[in-house]
Amino acid sequence: MAEETARRVVYIEDDQEMIELVVLILTRRGFDVKGAQGGRKGLDIINQELPDLVLLDLMMPGMDGWEVYQQLKANEKTRNIPVIVITAKAQAIDRVLGLHIAKVDDYIAKPFRPHELLESIDRVLTRASQQNP
Repeated sequence: MAEETARRVVYIEDDQEMIELVVLILTRRGFDVKGAQGGRKGLDIINQELPDLVLLDLMMPGMDGWEVYQQLKANEKTRNIPVIVITAKAQAIDRVLGLHIAKVDDYIAKPFRPHELLESIDRVLTRASQQNP
């Protein structure tokens, strides 16, 4: 039986403490996680790593999360990587914009519980593997 490699996740967020928290939660579950402080750094890491999943904050200085998302979807190499938005911007309209207009894979409001994050990741990665076997 072939050993399954850890699924790679890139988390783009401007708050270093949030990055450390999410890295801790996910590495305990066997994920290979890279944190990126800010959109430009995040895009660089994504282009190098080609992760299985991107976790993306929306409100960041410089390049915000929507700009990062648009660049991911415009790039042939990264367009099929699933994206979960994690943000404090949790009004209903933001959720509708994210899920139905921009077509992000999931939307998690801060603050969140670790199990909410893990359930969302499992759901999105399962769906992605069924769409791209």
